[in-house]
Amino acid sequence: MLGVARMNARQRGILVGAILLGLPLVLLVGAIWFQRHFEKVEQRLPLPPGGEAASDPLYTLRRVLEADGMQVHAHDGLAAAAVVGSPRDTVLLHGDPATVDARQAAILLSWVERGGHLVLRTPPRGGDPGEVPLLAALGLRDALRAPRCEQLRVPGQPDHVEFCRGRRFTPGAAYPPRLHWGDPEAGLVYARWQRGRGHVDLLADLDFLETTKLRDVPHQALARQVLGPNYGRGSFHLVRMEQPLPPWLRLLRRAWPVWLPLLLALAAGLWRHGQRFGPWLPSPPGERRSLLEHVQASGELLYRRGHLGVLHAAMREAFLARLRRRDPASHALSASARVAAIAERLQLPQELVREALQAPADRQEFHARMRTLVQMRNRL
Repeated sequence: MLGVARMNARQRGILVGAILLGLPLVLLVGAIWFQRHFEKVEQRLPLPPGGEAASDPLYTLRRVLEADGMQVHAHDGLAAAAVVGSPRDTVLLHGDPATVDARQAAILLSWVERGGHLVLRTPPRGGDPGEVPLLAALGLRDALRAPRCEQLRVPGQPDHVEFCRGRRFTPGAAYPPRLHWGDPEAGLVYARWQRGRGHVDLLADLDFLETTKLRDVPHQALARQVLGPNYGRGSFHLVRMEQPLPPWLRLLRRAWPVWLPLLLALAAGLWRHGQRFGPWLPSPPGERRSLLEHVQASGELLYRRGHLGVLHAAMREAFLARLRRRDPASHALSASARVAAIAERLQLPQELVREALQAPADRQEFHARMRTLVQMRNRL
């Protein structure tokens, strides 16, 4: 046994030593194999815009123009007298041009005739362009067409489609544009008119200029072409004509990762503490019967069980209680004198009154004496 114990101790020592020496060797071999078969690669993922970039759709366009040495002015809402400065400037209306009234349209078009460049889009809700002062001044009379994607091909870039949500338009024959893009039958998506010394560019949509899409090379090329006439000559005025969202609606749209779990937790708590479906709790008791119904039910039970004396005694006591209230002198007499006084008062035979006040022996006597007691009580 001693030799076996020594052998076991020796084997355990060898095993522990092998582990202590072999484990670092295995880890070293694994590290060398990992370094030779795997390569460290950095991957850049675009993050969603935040801060001003999230609230201003033209933020990236403004920063790109400023990085290119241009002077850029951002405006919330159109004040035509404030944006029309130098005739070499460019004014971009980002929003529905139907919100521009006739007076502001006249100021903008007068500035364009002196050399300015105006960029705008078609109304997103469609309708009659003749009712929009800026579009009516460009000779548009036919109704705006339905949205339809247009192919955009840029050398070295994959095929791209644009203006899939914008309303197409048809220029008037009396005032044709200098440049146009699109199918004349389905409607144009872009046109440039020469007006005096300046230009007016009308597009089906301006979403390619927004922050989320301007990172694409085809959109950058298209933006450079649209902003070309006065590029590098004057300032850029980027006019945001969209109505700002109320703070609560912006919170509802952007903070949903916070309020949605809280709403679900609130709903779960209300469901947990609310009433459940199914018979978990005992059914509530029905409406309780009236006192007369209880008395009638008790009397019927006593009658079925044969307790006729109890029912007769209760009726007799009720009659005597009324007699005590109505005629105390008769009630105070002895039994025989009381019977005579009651018979005289109620005009009934004394024998009938005496039998009515005695306990019945069978059901027939019970019925007769109960009828007599009821008659006596009613006459009293």
